[in-house]
Amino acid sequence: GGVSNWRAAGAVKLPPYSLHLGHEGCTQPPVSHLPPLEVFLVKFMMAPGGGQPVIITGALESWPALTRWQDLQYLARVAGHRTVPIEVGPHYLDQEWGQQLMTLSDFIAKHVAQKEGQEMPKDAKRRGYLAQHPLFDQVPALAADVQTPEYCALSEDEEGGGLQAVNAWFGPAATVTPLHTDPHHNLLAQVVGRKYVRLYAPSHTDSLYPFQEGLTTNTSQVDLDAPDHERFPLSSKLPHVDCLLEPGQMLFIPKGWWHYVKSLSVSFSVSFWWK
Repeated sequence: GGVSNWRAAGAVKLPPYSLHLGHEGCTQPPVSHLPPLEVFLVKFMMAPGGGQPVIITGALESWPALTRWQDLQYLARVAGHRTVPIEVGPHYLDQEWGQQLMTLSDFIAKHVAQKEGQEMPKDAKRRGYLAQHPLFDQVPALAADVQTPEYCALSEDEEGGGLQAVNAWFGPAATVTPLHTDPHHNLLAQVVGRKYVRLYAPSHTDSLYPFQEGLTTNTSQVDLDAPDHERFPLSSKLPHVDCLLEPGQMLFIPKGWWHYVKSLSVSFSVSFWWK
C-alpha cells in the first residue's frame, strides 16, 4: 500500500499516488538479473512501443564503487580538490535555480555530509546537486571504480553509435530532475542511496505538454510534485512506470522515454548514455 511505500521513502515527499500500483495505470518495471545481451536487445531495447524499461540486478557487483563510495571521506580524498559545477535550488526549471563552482570537498561539507542523520533542510532554494557532470573524465581514480555496462555496446545503428556520455549525479536527499526525455538510451546505475523514478512512454509525449521553445523543449511543463490538472488535463491519468532504485541496481531508460527522478537519501548515481 501507499503508506508503507511512503515510509520506505523516509522523510522525502514523493509525487501524489507514487508507487500506488494499479492506480491510474501505475505499473512497476520488470526486474532482470544480468540478462544476456541478446535478451536485453530483443526484449527491452527493441520492445514494441519504443523499448521497455527494466531494472537490471547483479551488474554492479564487480564495481569497487559499490563499497568505496559509501564513504564520503573516500570521495573527498580521491576527488575533493577538483572544482565542479553545483546546481543550487529546487531544480533547473525553478526561478531560484543557479549554478556555483566549488570543490567537491566543499560540496560534500556544505550540501551532503551535514544532512546525514539530520532533519531535511526546509529550504529547497539552498539544496545543492552535482548533476549530469562528466566527473570520471576529470578524476581517473573514480573512473576506475566503475565499469561501462556491456549493454552499451548494443546499437540500433548499422554504424554503431557507441557510448555518448558517462555522468555523475551526486547529492543529498530530495534532489529532483524534472520530467524530461533524452535522445539516447540510458542506463542509470544506482551506487549509493536510493532514488524514485517515474517513467512515461514516448507515445504520451503530447499529453505531457513539453515546453514549446527555448532550451527546455525536452522537458514537460507538468510538475509531478504539484500537478495542475486544470492546465494540463491530459496528464492526469496517463499510464506510467514507477520504481524505487536500490544500491547495486541499474535502470534501463529507453531513448525517448520521459523520466522524473527524486533522491530519497544521500545518493550517487552514474548514467551511461549510448546510441
